Amino acid sequence: MEDNSYIVSARKYRPMTFDAVVGQKALTTTLMRSIQTGHLAHAYLFCGPRGVGKTTCARIFAKTINCLNPKSDGEACGECESCRAFNEGRSLSIYELDAASNNGVDEIKKLIEQTRIPPQVGRYKVFIIDEVHMLSNAAFNAFLKTLEEPPQYVIFILATTEKHKLLPTILSRCQIYDFNRMSVTDMVSHLASVAEREGIKAEPAALHVIAQKADGGMRDALSIFDQVAAFCSGNITYQQTIGNLNVLDYDYYFKIVDYLLAYNISEVLKTFNDIQSRGFEGSHFIGGLMNHLRNLMLTRDESTLPLVDQGDDVRKRYHEQSAKCKPQFLYSAIRKCTDCDLAYKQSQNKRLLVEITLIEIAQLAQGDDTPASGRSPKKILKPIFAQLATKLSVAAGTAPLTTSPARTAASAQPASTATAQPAAISGTDTRYILAIRQFASQLPDENRPLRNRLDQVVPHIIDDTTIELQADNPAVCTQYQQISASLGAYIAKALGKEKIDIKVVTTQAKHTTVLTKTQLYTQLKKKYPLLKNMEEELQLHL
Repeated sequence: MEDNSYIVSARKYRPMTFDAVVGQKALTTTLMRSIQTGHLAHAYLFCGPRGVGKTTCARIFAKTINCLNPKSDGEACGECESCRAFNEGRSLSIYELDAASNNGVDEIKKLIEQTRIPPQVGRYKVFIIDEVHMLSNAAFNAFLKTLEEPPQYVIFILATTEKHKLLPTILSRCQIYDFNRMSVTDMVSHLASVAEREGIKAEPAALHVIAQKADGGMRDALSIFDQVAAFCSGNITYQQTIGNLNVLDYDYYFKIVDYLLAYNISEVLKTFNDIQSRGFEGSHFIGGLMNHLRNLMLTRDESTLPLVDQGDDVRKRYHEQSAKCKPQFLYSAIRKCTDCDLAYKQSQNKRLLVEITLIEIAQLAQGDDTPASGRSPKKILKPIFAQLATKLSVAAGTAPLTTSPARTAASAQPASTATAQPAAISGTDTRYILAIRQFASQLPDENRPLRNRLDQVVPHIIDDTTIELQADNPAVCTQYQQISASLGAYIAKALGKEKIDIKVVTTQAKHTTVLTKTQLYTQLKKKYPLLKNMEEELQLHL
């Protein structure tokens, strides 16, 4: 036989006193003092995110002000007739209206009729209107007069998640209380208490995941807790929790940062591929990486450690990894992630955008001894695509990359002969092409035509410090010249060279004059005199 006595944790552990309310200490203290001093307003507005205790506090407030024998600390006794009626759900002194489903004028008129009946038990009749912003304009207008001048024994408590939707005339008639999102620490503490009372074992790391997933709402946290507890059969572990909630494990981010610092591009890209194969969007990953880098920045300083909402063991890991990261690297890497996050929705190749961002962050880790960081001399970055370029060269049947500055015979030809017969792309050329294409990918959308041209360009190697770009018209030549300095610097940085100069040349095709038949025949007669003699002898005419 089924057991119908099960109650979800969000209802079972709903606070019954102000002291039991989690994460709203300042607000509950203010309400208790107003009750103790008897300074009660006729209308209150409780606003804030969902699941933070607005309706719960409204009910506790209604119960407490009607308690016949309040305790010395201002809490309700829980034993008098008024408290028992409230606890058993039969109190006639508390009237609740869900404005989301009862938002018309008729419902408000019924409520106004109820205000004319004094309370049977207790001193006040309390009207709690939840999601008050859902009331229609006509209902608001019908409610205004009563809200401004209710009977002396009537108190209104309005609750909403969207205060900005309320009319100024409503706001001006209420005493406003803003509820805050609950901190991860408060939620973890409460979840641990619930787990203990339910006889459930729960790892602190798992509770942190649940609290972070709830995004500041205790009701959501308790609902997720019930879900995970059912999945884990009473033993909530970290691995089972992230599996059930499909949360991206922070171990991935620790590995990614280690690979970035070691300039292990292949492992970075393989790890990102693994993350995507598990169904996570690139935007989700980049947002998590941004938060991970932010935590590394905060854990560098002991005073900012509490700002990281993680358990002590995880904070220790953050602190250890942050010691490997220079501040300038973390600041710049966060900015790269932010730029990627902003560009993600508009990008046509989202995966490539994230991969390029990761490569750029790896370069930051190799070259953050900039003048801005107060260190010198500046490092020369490692080549980005050394292994990739070698693979491309082997696949194309060309020479593999070497560290020697020697060029292939094709790349050593003068510019004039090279334009007439394009040489085969050498291993060195491949590195230049890849660097140019990476530079092109960072150009803004308004430079898309130039970006597309650079994606197709094949540079000609003049010598170890000079390459030539060929433009098919003067306009393109001008565009290349405008970016030549920044492109040269980028290629030099990417390939680990001190300097690369860009030479731009125009290779306009020669225009061929189209001749008429008469003009062509005239030229042929000049070239072949016998043709002219034949014309005269046979008396031919064109």
